[in-house]
Amino acid sequence: MAKANQLAIARVRRKMRIRKKVFGTKERPRLSVFRSASHIYAQVIDDTEGRTLVAASTRADAGDVSGHKGNITAAKAVGGAVARKAIEANIRQVVFDRNGFLYHGRVKALAEAAREAGLEF
Repeated sequence: MAKANQLAIARVRRKMRIRKKVFGTKERPRLSVFRSASHIYAQVIDDTEGRTLVAASTRADAGDVSGHKGNITAAKAVGGAVARKAIEANIRQVVFDRNGFLYHGRVKALAEAAREAGLEF
């Protein structure tokens, strides 16, 4: 089995273990983060209705970041953008879903930027 495949399987196992405990409601939706090698995405999701309320990514919302979009600077921009959009939609509190990724690097930078912009975890 290739090493990349083993890492992907391990991430999915962590993701499923986390998702058993983390659930977004209308009052406190889930902030889900996905990171790829070249981009980072964040969504605020109401799991009771299965609806995405707010979304931001380096593909759409990191206009002030030039160059490579898969770095900590871009993650901070996305964290600020998703927090601003959530506050505009009257969402102040969220539950954080790291989606099986380690809380380190870009995922941590996005979460801290969202907190600084006004979201409460």
